[in-house]
Amino acid sequence: MTEASYLLTILLLIPAAGAALIFLIPASRLSVVRWAALVLTTAAFIWSALLFAWFDGARSSMQFVERVPWFQVDGLNVRYQVGIDGISLLLVVLTTFLMPVAVLASWNITRRVKPYMACMLFLELGMLGVFVSLDLVLFYVFWEIMLIPMYFLIGVWGGERRIYAAIKFFIYTAAASLLMLAGIVVLYYQNGADSFDLIQITQRLAEGRINLSPATEFLLFLAFFVAFAVKVPLFPFHTWLPDAHVEAPTAGSVILAGVLLKMGTYGLLRFCLPLFPKAALALAPIICVLAIIGVIYGALVAMVQPDVKKLVAYSSVSHLGLVVLGIFAFNHVSIQGATYQMLNHGVSTGGLFALVGMIYDRRHTRQIADFGGVAHVMPVYAALFMVILLSSIGLPGLNGFVGEFLILQGTFLSSSAYAAFAALTMILSAVYMLWMYQRVFMGGITREENRLLADLNFREIAILVPLIAIALWMGVSSNTFLRKMDMSVQKVIERVESAREQQIFRVDNRGN
Repeated sequence: MTEASYLLTILLLIPAAGAALIFLIPASRLSVVRWAALVLTTAAFIWSALLFAWFDGARSSMQFVERVPWFQVDGLNVRYQVGIDGISLLLVVLTTFLMPVAVLASWNITRRVKPYMACMLFLELGMLGVFVSLDLVLFYVFWEIMLIPMYFLIGVWGGERRIYAAIKFFIYTAAASLLMLAGIVVLYYQNGADSFDLIQITQRLAEGRINLSPATEFLLFLAFFVAFAVKVPLFPFHTWLPDAHVEAPTAGSVILAGVLLKMGTYGLLRFCLPLFPKAALALAPIICVLAIIGVIYGALVAMVQPDVKKLVAYSSVSHLGLVVLGIFAFNHVSIQGATYQMLNHGVSTGGLFALVGMIYDRRHTRQIADFGGVAHVMPVYAALFMVILLSSIGLPGLNGFVGEFLILQGTFLSSSAYAAFAALTMILSAVYMLWMYQRVFMGGITREENRLLADLNFREIAILVPLIAIALWMGVSSNTFLRKMDMSVQKVIERVESAREQQIFRVDNRGN
């Protein structure tokens, strides 16, 4: 099955056709619109699960590849070229898994339901396109497409300061993306104005058929790195994230934390390391320091937040800093851990945002001080919240532990000092998460408004149970996922190690 060339196109067509189908449904049939969106996103997840089963984890090459000419003008050769390896496969499955969750979390949306659900499906198309694109221009197109529906989700269906948050999100990410576009154009001409084929360009760079001067490689690395660092978001490029999360609707926050942030770390693995390994090696100490600052800073700022949603938002800055550290530790264990932690963060933090949205629907406040003793009136909610919270802080037996352990172990092999500082994330995340839980759920009921809160309904339980089930599965059977990514991670490491050996060889030759 791995040589079939149409499977990824079918995956992309499901949300694309679904977005068009949504607009054909009469505006008065709101329940039909909601169920159509749920069925379409579930169909995409089932198809991606089949891709997961058909994918051959013993191969490091791209699979399910399809190449079709898109447009050719004056020698400009752009293709519709898609394919996945073990890294992108897992992120594709994460995306399709979270989309039905996000649609179910949007069931209470009553204003402009048709465009809302169309935006959700259009957003899924953009995110999937980013993870499967193997042509640089196609990648950039999907990268920018994704911004449009997220801008509208925040700006139309968000909170009181939604316009400010939406514009800030768009300007930050679009401006950084222009640097990447400039880098893509330079790479094209460095490739002999031949094609934007990522596989071809990477291979030619590895074989020395494309020679980049140190200054050119450095600038190209920065052009791509800044675009991805803003998306992660890596400290100090993170300032757009808390506003976007707080103002976004619940489903927007679930997808923003669960998938969109992973597009940044995915870009580092797919582009920065294979294309510019020497620059990555040279700048790794600075990037690792920024990642560690983000780990500690995000945790400390989360600790003092009075707003539950903003607390979870700053926890993403901390957790994604740990992922970046794992990537730039440059060994197999740390990069496997970083990739696994991308999935963990999507499941756990996506679940936390869904949980925050459920309590907000009842109380229309997210202030920690407005709660207290909630476990007395919402015991099911309190129990499920605790499980997802523990997965976020890395309790052994749940998904977060495996990723954090692998990152710290791999980082220790590169630098024990980096690993020691990074390990603080496990302590600090336990502090701010458990302290928040204690203030919201424990003790007596301090406000009368909380006495009449209704516990979770069937729809809300249906949102959380799959998240908890996958967190348990990833915690006790991690090899299910690690085997799929193993060879792809090894290929990235080999590219970096080859560049390291070339640098050592040149230094030795100069010394002799």
